[in-house]
Amino acid sequence: MAHDMIRRIPRAIQRRSRGLAAVLLGALGVAAYTAPMPGSGDPGYAEPETCAACHRNIWETYRQTGMGRSFYRPSAANTVENRNDTFYHKPSDSYFTMLRRNGKSYQRRHQIDSDGRQINVMEKQIDFIMGSGNHARAYLHRTARNTLVELPLGWYAEKGGYWAMNPGYDRPDHQGFRRKITYDCMFCHNGYPKIPAGHDRPFAEPVYVDPLPEGIDCQRCHGPGRKHAQLAKTAGARLDDIRRAIVNPSRLSAERREEVCIQCHLETTSFPLPNSIQRYDRGPFAYRPGEPLSASWLFFDHAPNTGRDDKFEIVNAVYRLRRSKCFLESNGVLQCTSCHNPHDVPRGAEATRHYDAACRRCHASGFDRAVAAGKHTRAAGCADCHMPKRRTEDVVHSAATDHYIQRGKPEGDLLAERAERHETGNNAYRGEVVLYYPEKLPLTPENNLYLALAQVVEKSNLSGGISRLAEAIERHAPERAEFYLGLAEAWRNSGQLAKALPLYREAVRRDPKFVFGLQKLGSALRRSGELVEAADVLKRAAAVAANDASTWHELGLTYRAQALDPDMPEPHSNLGIIWLAGGEQARAAAAFREAIRIQPDYVDAHNNLGNLLSGTGDFQQARYHFEIALRLRPEDAATRYNFAMALGRARHFDEAQQQLEASLRVDPELADAHQLLADLFMAKRQAQAALPHYREAVRIQPESGRAHLGLGSALAMTGDITGALPHLKRAASGSDAAVREGAAQMLRQLGAGR
Repeated sequence: MAHDMIRRIPRAIQRRSRGLAAVLLGALGVAAYTAPMPGSGDPGYAEPETCAACHRNIWETYRQTGMGRSFYRPSAANTVENRNDTFYHKPSDSYFTMLRRNGKSYQRRHQIDSDGRQINVMEKQIDFIMGSGNHARAYLHRTARNTLVELPLGWYAEKGGYWAMNPGYDRPDHQGFRRKITYDCMFCHNGYPKIPAGHDRPFAEPVYVDPLPEGIDCQRCHGPGRKHAQLAKTAGARLDDIRRAIVNPSRLSAERREEVCIQCHLETTSFPLPNSIQRYDRGPFAYRPGEPLSASWLFFDHAPNTGRDDKFEIVNAVYRLRRSKCFLESNGVLQCTSCHNPHDVPRGAEATRHYDAACRRCHASGFDRAVAAGKHTRAAGCADCHMPKRRTEDVVHSAATDHYIQRGKPEGDLLAERAERHETGNNAYRGEVVLYYPEKLPLTPENNLYLALAQVVEKSNLSGGISRLAEAIERHAPERAEFYLGLAEAWRNSGQLAKALPLYREAVRRDPKFVFGLQKLGSALRRSGELVEAADVLKRAAAVAANDASTWHELGLTYRAQALDPDMPEPHSNLGIIWLAGGEQARAAAAFREAIRIQPDYVDAHNNLGNLLSGTGDFQQARYHFEIALRLRPEDAATRYNFAMALGRARHFDEAQQQLEASLRVDPELADAHQLLADLFMAKRQAQAALPHYREAVRIQPESGRAHLGLGSALAMTGDITGALPHLKRAASGSDAAVREGAAQMLRQLGAGR
């Protein structure tokens, strides 16, 4: 059975270890450290502003394009809409108000009760705006957990600008202030962000690390630019080397060049299908210009002749263009850049001249003959008839240029208002899902698996897809857990949970730290009535990703179900965790003791009670329960780690060191134990002994500012100032104020400034 979560929640462990570090280090006057929010980044990328030094004119014009203004913080300078407006949404009977107060922007919701009073008030600060405003702007709030959520009310540029609900919100049961901005959203609406270590895995919660980019930058189309920028500043560097260090899309093959645009401008549909699947061995921001797009993404469409061939949606530009006779007969010559300069967007009359000229590069002689024969007007504005603006089916408050080039303008009012469409089980697509891009794939086992997976991931083709995916898995026995999870989900969605369970188990067997798989297995076990195993699995998920709210929600449902049996020890221990989290120590202790009364060998309850008693200063009783836990389960690294913290609080430092060393013999990857043991050595002024443990902590958790600060401090203490500086600077750039200040202070002492 997995351990109860007091000692297995990383954040809780950090709080306790920081407290112990203060005891260990404070005893000898050494500063204690705290940890910043983790982050990760590709070292090949330069700061976006770097490009401006050599390419100022392009930089300035690109900043005015929609891509350059795709994501930003709100300010008075970029406000185009009216503030302090209130919008009434009839389906949800809610009022939404945009506010600006003390230099900050907010979105507020309230309802009115029968007495005319405001009720159900919720207000969220607007931290970012997504969308250039050419068509729309969505407002985002950053949560305390560094996730981003979309606020319900959006702004639309049509008709001079007006307020309306964001897509998917024009219904009585919308998501309110809970819709997360996924990595898929960020992929196409901003530059590549930093994300915490481990969050590049499939299905990871979308968490973002400061500083977030503000707008799609040059490197999105040209690839990582750090080496290019460094060579450009290097005396004597060869021009060819400088050029080869960056991607110039114009020098790519036609297919690779077009994929630079396709990566964001191809969406076969925004309704459930799926329109694309990211390959599981690629992170959400792994694509680099010049490599085959199919190495990262596969795109899918409805089967032909299913009544969905002529859909027109907001991100259909590439999809519609590829239907056009102009495109089909050009044999790849007609591409996005045939008409569009990504560095600059013409406006007004200049735009009309620009796009007319693009058309006439191919159609000049035919155009002149048609005019001479009286079959065509000489008026400017080819796109007005052949690529007219139309209201989109998925973002009904926006009109976009239809890139399906037609001989004549379609009949009817193309801008007529339309109601938002909500696909449900009754009207959702149910049929085969076909590969759209690339048009063909090599017949490899991996590709066979993805083509089968596409049938079931959005439930489009469960009837035919389950057997197809099962057969592919049986034939190819893939290593990756996600394929087994996909088949498990398909069985579950078809109402056959018993067939899903062994596949969920196989998924987490293949990847024991697969959080999403653990969540799904735990949920399936709960629904099957296997409550003890469900709780165990969900605790494992929480141990890997302690901040994932969905895990805790599912675990709470499991606890509630367990509580129906008063003779089960787990609900009492779990209730103790809840009481302790709320500061109710006496109630928590009573709950842990009741769990032990029911099951005296319940290791987790002994450990939890030991933690609680240690925190209240009752070390002798804490020791008693830790020693019982270790007698019952001696090969338990986390229990030894927690016992070490208790020993440290009681200033039994030598025993604490022994427990930490024993913990690491069991689990060498326990970063917190490395960190704490290193802190202990530093408290003893044994920096040389601390170094290998700080290095291990940095290796295991490269995002930990606390570990970088410790390593930098230890290196400085041993006289390696050159080695210390990068770690101290990394710590000084984190989001935790205490770490930043500690690192900045040490940098000043070393004469390196901030």
